[in-house]
Amino acid sequence: MDQSGFKYATVVSKPTAAAFLAAALTACTGINISTPTKGAEVRGTWLTTTANDAISSKAKTASTMQRLRDIGLNTVYVEVWKNGYTQYPSEVLRSAISVDRRPALALQDPSDSPAQLTLPRRDLLQETLIEAHRNGLIYLAWFEYGFMAAHQSTNPHLRRMKPEWLSRDIAGNEVAPNGFVWMNPLHPEARRFLLDLVLEAIERYDLDGIQLDDRIVWPYVTMGYDDTTKKIYAQEHAGATPPSDHNDPAWMRWRADKVNEYAKWFVQEVRAKRPGLIVSLSPAVYSWSWDHYLLEWPKWGAWTAQDRVQSIPTQSTASKNITPRWDEFIPQAYRFNYPAFESTWKEQAAWMKTLGANRQRDLIAGIRLTGDGVNDSTWEQLRDSMMLARNLGNGGHVHWYSRGVLDIFSKELTAFYAQGGAAHSPHFPAGWRQPSIPLFRHALGGAALRGEPQWIAHSLPRGAFRMIGFDGRSWEYVDEVPVSSDTALADRVFFNVPSRYTQVELVLDRRAEMMWVRRW
Repeated sequence: MDQSGFKYATVVSKPTAAAFLAAALTACTGINISTPTKGAEVRGTWLTTTANDAISSKAKTASTMQRLRDIGLNTVYVEVWKNGYTQYPSEVLRSAISVDRRPALALQDPSDSPAQLTLPRRDLLQETLIEAHRNGLIYLAWFEYGFMAAHQSTNPHLRRMKPEWLSRDIAGNEVAPNGFVWMNPLHPEARRFLLDLVLEAIERYDLDGIQLDDRIVWPYVTMGYDDTTKKIYAQEHAGATPPSDHNDPAWMRWRADKVNEYAKWFVQEVRAKRPGLIVSLSPAVYSWSWDHYLLEWPKWGAWTAQDRVQSIPTQSTASKNITPRWDEFIPQAYRFNYPAFESTWKEQAAWMKTLGANRQRDLIAGIRLTGDGVNDSTWEQLRDSMMLARNLGNGGHVHWYSRGVLDIFSKELTAFYAQGGAAHSPHFPAGWRQPSIPLFRHALGGAALRGEPQWIAHSLPRGAFRMIGFDGRSWEYVDEVPVSSDTALADRVFFNVPSRYTQVELVLDRRAEMMWVRRW
């Protein structure tokens, strides 16, 4: 018996930490989880809290994840960092701005309705993660806003409380030409803050990966004239000030190199924390991303051990010997017709060939299905776009965004995916995530603990599992400690579970394996 309120029958004893680790090592020995296998393809979509209701409530989240699985997707990218607030409880955020997530009544997007403003605080990350894993979906926490702190029309805590972190143009304006206020990607505290947000989530949740957008860069090519940047520039240029021409080639190169440095440090620290995670980037298309944001992401695909960063003052010792390799690149090739997409996508594949060590399998097509309801994709355009990525040998596609998948093309996508059969993520072995295992309430009640009902698993596969319970409103983890077995068990396994749960299930827990798998 443990302190959480349930115990395992004699068929399965609660494992010690050493036994659990041994089982995890046995399970992953010899597995290189980046080795592509037949039938592997990223079939994903982004889930956001803006301009749709797919994850607007716990019931909607449950329905959405089931529908995405039924349509044939295998991966979801869920927005968890937006407009200066996390969508989950964060002590890193609390330390910086005295609140631990988006507070009620805080405007996060100009499109927020009055009803959205009154929604209670949620742990949206845990809520969506459980529902994704219940349905066998790969889950990446999407830190969409990166260094972007606020829309110009909003005034969140971060913008008010950390003005010294913000980037500015030569006139001192904090709003970039894209209409947003950004943290300075060169400010030491802002750099550490974004990294720590991600590391905290990795530590707390059973994530399959994390994703950053093209917002870990300079807010715009016109920015970089804040006091911090000017001071660092002067230190490295014999006291000189940055050129007033923001398009000065040497000034552009210097700023780009600082972003490259951060990107290397970031991925090294993430890999040190949990080596098996997918580390994903969804940038603007190249070379537009260079001209406007000083982002040369195809070159990131060619980084090797020789490109390691080892001189960041707050760098961990563990990260210094890690190769700064990003696992996938999903350029946002959002075009309004197929000829434009075809031209753009072939350009991205060519850049990856010439600059990115030809990592075509790690190049994933970001395809626009719908945006503001204007110029939505046609089915023919969407189908041909997905087929182009396949024919070029790329690793799959991700739909922008879930509204198009669920509300516009659900029937067509279901049929399209069914033609080729199910596909698993190329980043993991088949079966890395499986639908949850339901437990059944014992008809006679059994020898209940403190009057709590007894539940049965009629068989238990080999592996580690988290127990989740449904309390009539939503699913939640029943206990932090995994249920673990190093062999498949055909006999019944009994659990005593707190009486507030009306349904109980087991979901795979991959946290231990993520510490030992090899990604390359």
